[in-house]
Amino acid sequence: MKWLKKIFISSVILPGIFLLALFLNYNFVSEEAASKIVYHIDSLQPVKVGLVLGTSKYSVSGTINSFYKNRIDAALQLYEAGKVDYLIVSGDNRHASYNEPRFMMQDLIEAGVPADRIVQDYAGFRTFDSMVRAKKVFMLDSVILISQVFHLERALFIAQRYNLKAIGFAADFPDSEAAFKVVVREYFARIRMMLDLYILKTEPHFLGEEIPVLPNDSV
Repeated sequence: MKWLKKIFISSVILPGIFLLALFLNYNFVSEEAASKIVYHIDSLQPVKVGLVLGTSKYSVSGTINSFYKNRIDAALQLYEAGKVDYLIVSGDNRHASYNEPRFMMQDLIEAGVPADRIVQDYAGFRTFDSMVRAKKVFMLDSVILISQVFHLERALFIAQRYNLKAIGFAADFPDSEAAFKVVVREYFARIRMMLDLYILKTEPHFLGEEIPVLPNDSV
């Protein structure tokens, strides 16, 4: 009977504990961030800098990624409404052929945002990197984060741990099968985040010299 007990523990109990941990961790992060997410632009107080969290411009099928498009649209709304003066576009540029910040900057310029109001963060390989670099490289004390809600919740959690005063502006969430897969991945991303923050004491891939976005007399 011992072997039946071992099978039961390994196939039922342990997976159940893992799934419970995934669920509890996900909801804990969501609850921590809930009060810091704004859905209507009129409810936002102006902040000097907005930070657009990167994602691929194109889906696997070659069409425009709705997550990407909606984040660009949200960033444009903020700028046009005078809620931010500058936009940091932070994303992955790990390879010469893949450059999220460049795509974001190009699309924002085409939409009417002046180039000198956009700062590219080429080392935002992960959300964790983007948030830490916002504080330590771009020298921000406050920022409006731009992404979908599930993503903002994790970014805001990281920002709080690094004493970065952040508010999230929620971009529209796509209604698609791909969107469901992204949210499923978020459960595991939040586990990785906790390991980064509290166990591994992870540092960003690159920090480098400080690059202040704002003049010294700006607040």
